[in-house]
Amino acid sequence: MAALGMIETRGLIGAVEALDAMLKTADVSYAGQRRAGGGLICVHIEGVVAAV
Repeated sequence: MAALGMIETRGLIGAVEALDAMLKTADVSYAGQRRAGGGLICVHIEGVVAAV
């Protein structure tokens, strides 16, 4: 079963660091990102439910 996860950070550096940690420690893949306004970045990941 597939799941979509999202994490919202203030600034791009925090988003990149969080994504790097997730990709290295869990069986997830990068699904994209978007700017949420006000300096917020929303990173999307996907994978099995237990990993997300």
